[in-house]
Amino acid sequence: MDATLPIRRAGRRTARRGAHSPALRVAARCGFVARGVIYLLVGVLALRIAFGDSGGQADRGGALAEVAGRPLGTPSLWALGLGLAGMALWRLSEALFGASGPDGHKPAQRLLALGRFLFYATVSSSVLAFAAGSKGDGSGASDRQSRDATAAALELPGGPWLVAAAGAGVAAVGVGIAVRALLRTFHKNLRRDALSRRSRQLVDVLGVSGGVARGCVFAAAGAFAVTAAVRHDPGRAKGMDDTLRSFADTPAGPWLLALIAAGLALFGLFSFAMARWRKV
Repeated sequence: MDATLPIRRAGRRTARRGAHSPALRVAARCGFVARGVIYLLVGVLALRIAFGDSGGQADRGGALAEVAGRPLGTPSLWALGLGLAGMALWRLSEALFGASGPDGHKPAQRLLALGRFLFYATVSSSVLAFAAGSKGDGSGASDRQSRDATAAALELPGGPWLVAAAGAGVAAVGVGIAVRALLRTFHKNLRRDALSRRSRQLVDVLGVSGGVARGCVFAAAGAFAVTAAVRHDPGRAKGMDDTLRSFADTPAGPWLLALIAAGLALFGLFSFAMARWRKV
């Protein structure tokens, strides 16, 4: 018998307890608040664009610039970055030790948690870099980064296929986000017994409308990446700001952009609700 087996088992139990510790739960809730602030600001910026103010940038950099221009802007930026880092750590704990709920330990759920960890770790690092004064993470950076990354990928062997596959993947994620919102799959993660009937109705409105709007943005960005691959034109790839502006170029005009923008702002409010009532 391996004499170190009891020690290893005790270490795993300790790690699991740490993964579900009160401190990590607080970090997760702070992450939802930080996510909510960013989406709420992006939605407001996009609404401004829909109603004729084309000067701002409706992306994460634009939202951070809004925060930076307010009193206590720099400390607020650090708080947002650290909050998102807390979200990343929580997702990492889910990937390593499983999430709450009956399906939390399934490989697919843990792989999904790993992808979310990588996403929030990247976002957190960009926010913290902006707080530290990096100009590369400022307003409009999402559009520039999308074009640059697409141009570099297109030059690789099989580059157009890689870009097309990545774009199709992002579009599929967007469709999945919208479908899950419509199916209200977020119910399984809510402490519904802690909500009044009116609060449950409000959370449903925020979750469905916000999730559908967020899914539409992801799906459109993925579609633009596929177009860039097919036409071998990196300029066709779009970040969040250009993707949002493209909704105003449809037959529905600025009203579709306004609808999507309002949905993103509602998703920000939904994130606040999740910070309070989500199971973590």
